[in-house]
Amino acid sequence: MRYRILGPLSVTVDGQEVAVTASRDRVVLAMFLLHPGRVLGVGVLADALWGADPPATARGQLQTCVSRLRRMLPAGAIHSDPAGYRLVPGPGELDAAEFARLVTAAREQRDPVLYRQALDLWHGEALTGIDSHAVRLAAAVLDQQHVAAVQDWADLELAAGPEPGLIGRLIAAVDRFPLQERLSGQLMRALHQAGRQAEALAEFRRVTAALRHDLGLDPGAELRELHDAMLHGRLDPPSRAGPPIRCLPRTVGDFTGRRALVERMVTAIEQAGPGPIVAVVDGMAGSGKTTLALHVASLLGDRYPDAHLFVDLHGHSAEQPLEPSAVLLVLLRQLGVSAERIPPALVDRVGLWRTELAERRVLVLFDNAASSAQLADLLPTAPGSLALVTGRRRLLGLDGVQTESLPVLDADEAVTLLARIAGSRVWAEPEAAAEVVRRCGALPLAIRLAGSRLAHRPRWRVADLVHRLGDSALPELAAEDRSVASAFAVSYGHLPDPVRDVFRLLGVGPANEFDALTAAALTGLPLPTVQDALDELVDVHLVEEPEPGVYRLHDLLREFAAALAAEIPAADRTEALRGLLDQQLHAAAATVRPGLRGAVERDIGVLTPMRPDLLAAVTDPSARLDRERPHLVDYVEAAAGVPELIDYAWKLPRAAWRFLFERGYLDDVRRTNERALSALDDGENRGAIATVLNYLASVHYRSARLDEAIRMMERCIALRQEIGDRHAAASALVNLAVLYSDAGLWIKSNEIALEVRRTSVPRHGRDELNVLANNYQRLGQYPQALRYHRLRLMAQLDIRDPTRLGDTLLNLAVVKHGLGLISLATARRKVEVSLRFIERAGLPHEEAEAQHALALLLADEGRTAESATAHQRGITIAERMGNREQEARMLCGLGSTRMRAGDRTGARSLFERALEAGLASGLPHPIAVAKARLGGCLITDDPAAARRLLGQARAELAALEAPELADVEKSLAELGGTGGEDHLRSRSGRETMES
Repeated sequence: MRYRILGPLSVTVDGQEVAVTASRDRVVLAMFLLHPGRVLGVGVLADALWGADPPATARGQLQTCVSRLRRMLPAGAIHSDPAGYRLVPGPGELDAAEFARLVTAAREQRDPVLYRQALDLWHGEALTGIDSHAVRLAAAVLDQQHVAAVQDWADLELAAGPEPGLIGRLIAAVDRFPLQERLSGQLMRALHQAGRQAEALAEFRRVTAALRHDLGLDPGAELRELHDAMLHGRLDPPSRAGPPIRCLPRTVGDFTGRRALVERMVTAIEQAGPGPIVAVVDGMAGSGKTTLALHVASLLGDRYPDAHLFVDLHGHSAEQPLEPSAVLLVLLRQLGVSAERIPPALVDRVGLWRTELAERRVLVLFDNAASSAQLADLLPTAPGSLALVTGRRRLLGLDGVQTESLPVLDADEAVTLLARIAGSRVWAEPEAAAEVVRRCGALPLAIRLAGSRLAHRPRWRVADLVHRLGDSALPELAAEDRSVASAFAVSYGHLPDPVRDVFRLLGVGPANEFDALTAAALTGLPLPTVQDALDELVDVHLVEEPEPGVYRLHDLLREFAAALAAEIPAADRTEALRGLLDQQLHAAAATVRPGLRGAVERDIGVLTPMRPDLLAAVTDPSARLDRERPHLVDYVEAAAGVPELIDYAWKLPRAAWRFLFERGYLDDVRRTNERALSALDDGENRGAIATVLNYLASVHYRSARLDEAIRMMERCIALRQEIGDRHAAASALVNLAVLYSDAGLWIKSNEIALEVRRTSVPRHGRDELNVLANNYQRLGQYPQALRYHRLRLMAQLDIRDPTRLGDTLLNLAVVKHGLGLISLATARRKVEVSLRFIERAGLPHEEAEAQHALALLLADEGRTAESATAHQRGITIAERMGNREQEARMLCGLGSTRMRAGDRTGARSLFERALEAGLASGLPHPIAVAKARLGGCLITDDPAAARRLLGQARAELAALEAPELADVEKSLAELGGTGGEDHLRSRSGRETMES
């Protein structure tokens, strides 16, 4: 627990900042800390909060403040007392108490080191930012104690010959207390001893003017005598101490970005106390670790005036890492220690190093560290020292250090860096500049090398640089002896042989993101061995781990790994890729529910056995496939490019289809199957082509492009009939029936489904039931619909497909209510139960339908507000899935609910949106229903438009033999009705594209 009031109010618990944001809470806590251990009464605290005019509720508000503080602070921190409250910080917890202890000891021992430790606790004016008269009065006492300590310390330092940091502290103190003559005199002496005579005399002129202006007084005799002695040379001559030691290399003038990271590092170092402080920056090759460390050193350099030291530890270079003994030789020589004084033994050099730092305030930059062991004897141990460490490896063996892992630049920072290197023409071509940054992977070293090429070619446009970088940027990112590839090669060269083999084989994989399972399949190695190798690669920043268990290769590192993999014999690369694709195929097939796996095996065959360790590692196939989904097209592309592996190009999309389709990942279904179809274009494998066409048709079907879907399905059926696959052909015929159903051709769809049911051998028995049930439901023929929904339910129980139960139970409830077999309330409860089934199954399309059905039943119960909410949930899902037919139908339902509530204007807007969505879908039934609803809504306000729309709807619904025709006829006849109520039309038949 740490309380800080010597500067802004700050509280940390177990190293974590406690955010005390409420202004009243901050005032109360400040009062407790200004009077630690004292009981503060309600009157005292109220005066601090409100002054002389507290509100009537002051006691209650104060109790609320204390209650909030108790929740933030550890239990028992604030004690209650009959007279009020008190807070008792523990030893070392309150910086003001620690300051008082150190100053008392410093005065007793006349020890400047203790004074420095005390003064280092200050970070600004006490409790700055808290605007309370009582707080400011008490804080002013602390500020006076601070300046008194500065003055006492200054006397000791001036007597011994001042340290370089004294002048800075005195200047800061004089700024805060410009009329303190003792302070001004000490500053004049310190400046004089540092050889800064003109500045010392200028300080006398300043304080003289300030005293005369503010107080009407001249300086006292002591200050005047000091000034006179300086003018006439009667003071001791200025110190001739050597100049400060500055061994840091030149930093770049175009340091860009990293603002939050730099602020975090600087703040952490400033607030860490006197030290010693160790801050570590690790990151991949070329990420700008050294540049960042030098920039931080430049910001903090004034805090360490005695010496700024630098040594390259060669942790990742062509040379061997420096031994600690050699490093100490370099550092001691930088400090000015003569060679003859430096002992040969490591232990003696360590002792001399620590002795030399004991009385100095020193900043040391250890660049390119190899390991924690290399640094163990090198890190400073004395207060007042800062060690900045950079390295490509995570230094897990160092305790008590501040660590930052350096990412690549964000896009804006990267473009800004490119512009600073290459000039203003970068801003003239923003798209080309963004592309350069993308091809450089936002890696600072790569951007610097690319920018340098552009800077030295004034006639080039940024687009010319993009062209030169091409699809393979790595060879172009070089200048003289610097290149990104060589930086990567050094990191790679330091790996143990087994880990190098894993990294090189990662270059065979087509995706830049993977898990240990994928890497094990690719390398053929046991899973624990691969996991250890990946951990090592993460530690040296050749592989990233953006989330637990998920690994990623930076684009340029992936290119580097691919170049290494190209050296592997072609047959070995093919086998590695085969192992990876086989694992992906098994993992995708594992997402298919047991009762539906027969259809997968019908299309792609029975899978060969998989490595047991890899099979057991897939604990949640669906979650894993969801994570792998963005890379499926990469795997298909890789398989399509190798003749021996071409079958994986279409089998993998087939195995993953149900998972992707049910969750609405239509783009993934389309992209993977289109690439598979292009790979199979030679026409030799007609069964594979038929399978791909079937699942490509599912995308067009769900996207309401029925003409294209029907064309593909008819071609699929023809191919399956040609090769004599009667069972697969029957499945495709059922899918064609689904497409006809969506087109509003329900009778024709039924004919196909009934024919399949009569003739398919073996008997098809499942999906055609769904088609028939839903077609009869759409036609309003509820007895037949009830029969087929019941048969469908028994089939689902037979194949143990629990995910479809919710959908079937929902439709049974709707149909039974339509037949009068159950009450409205019972139907609604059954639909609510079905909705929970569907939500657990994760089927968004069915969830939207269930919300729609629930909304219509709620409307019938007169619960229009709840109905509108359920409708809107369904509409939101339909919009997200891009299903315009579903959207149109649900907008019509919500519009009818608005009509019931008397909101004709809102209903008209919804019906207009429904018509727009229906027209976008291109399907006749939603278009006709939307026209009918809009026409019914306009009967009162615009009879001519209503008659036109209703007339069109009547013709279109009559052609479809749709039951909504009766409502339209009634509206036209009466021209005063509401257009009838919406019908519950389940669309679960839209899911059937696989047997």
